[in-house]
Amino acid sequence: MPTGPEDTEVGAADSSTEALPEPEDAVEVPGAEAEATAGRPAPEEAVTAEADAGPDGTATARPDFPQASPEPAPSPDAVLVQRTMAEVAPIADKVTSYFYALLFTRHPDLRALFPAAMDTQRDRLLTALLTAAEHIDETDVLVDYLRNLGRGHRKYGTQAEHYPAVGECLIGALSRYAGAVWDDDTEAAWVRTYTTISQVMIDAAAEDELRAPAWWYAEVVAHDLRTPDIAVITVRPDQPYPFLAGQYTSLETPWWPRIWRHYSFASAPRSDGLLSFHVKAIPAGWVSNALVHHARPGDVLRLGPPSGSMTVDHSTDSGLLCLGGGTGIAPIKALVEDVAEHGRRRPVEVFYGARTNHDLYDIDTMLRLQRTHPWLAVRPVVDTRAQLPDAVREYGPWNEYDAYLSGPPGMIRSGVDALREVGIPAGRIRHDSVEELVSAGG
Repeated sequence: MPTGPEDTEVGAADSSTEALPEPEDAVEVPGAEAEATAGRPAPEEAVTAEADAGPDGTATARPDFPQASPEPAPSPDAVLVQRTMAEVAPIADKVTSYFYALLFTRHPDLRALFPAAMDTQRDRLLTALLTAAEHIDETDVLVDYLRNLGRGHRKYGTQAEHYPAVGECLIGALSRYAGAVWDDDTEAAWVRTYTTISQVMIDAAAEDELRAPAWWYAEVVAHDLRTPDIAVITVRPDQPYPFLAGQYTSLETPWWPRIWRHYSFASAPRSDGLLSFHVKAIPAGWVSNALVHHARPGDVLRLGPPSGSMTVDHSTDSGLLCLGGGTGIAPIKALVEDVAEHGRRRPVEVFYGARTNHDLYDIDTMLRLQRTHPWLAVRPVVDTRAQLPDAVREYGPWNEYDAYLSGPPGMIRSGVDALREVGIPAGRIRHDSVEELVSAGG
């Protein structure tokens, strides 16, 4: 039942919806997810999140639900759900506290599914549930989002029988604090909404159980400290771990049990089965600091399932425009390797942003790839203001390119705006979920 993303230094969670990442020490909650990813996910720095979580510095995640145009009229249940949300928004902290008080009092056995310290975890589960409820009419996107959550919650030990308890306490908290608008019709709407949400997650978890473990053990086999606060960590999973370049995972360390963070994979799938992550230690980031400053070869981590859709479409010959900020360069490098392995000479332009030359910790690797592949151009952008999107405007045109962004939330937001300004349609811009990133920190 835990919820959420994880510390992310990953280019994790992407705008294609995924588990809600959490701020620093995030844990996903059954029945809802709030880490990091990384989203991609996130990523600490972008799921490769720059936060200690998964997909570059990040916050509580909300999936990137696209807006329909024109928007159809909301269903009666959606109207009642959204009215409740508006009523409790100013007192969200009280609703959250009461929700957990009900959950742990009525169902004390569920407490063990959550981390010992709830300070950074407390908002995630409820945020994830409310986010899903708010978008109950957006069926296609919502189902994908919830299926990812259901699969991801398996690593917390969440069982089908836990979901009714969460729903009971959710409705109990909402009825207490949304009294001015709460009536029998509203309660019935929330029961139907939560039943829909939970059943999608339960079904996804059951299907996933038939083909994949709830988690993988992974032994650290290399720890390369690139800067005083950035490490490249390579692990060997205990069994095959299938994923795609551009995706991210959630990661738990032995030092902070039940606290998961999102990190992007820093390479395309390898023949030797090894996985690499770029991790930046963030202030007060429990997981990121443990990985950067304490992890050593021989330590064993746990990995959740792969997530994210910031992947390459190999059915087209479109060029790739990639923006990577900080450790957000990790999933970008994986995408470049993926293009190379498919053998198609499609142009790939990489803008690698950092505030100082010292922060371009993986520039040698990127330049080596550029020398090997004539279709690849790598452009380092060093700017104390971190104006990576401005640099992109100086080149182009980009209207025939698919764009990929991974990095801190601010860079993602400004980057999306800049790319749309230069003619790249929103549907061809892929990135870590900003919310996941923000919440993934840690």
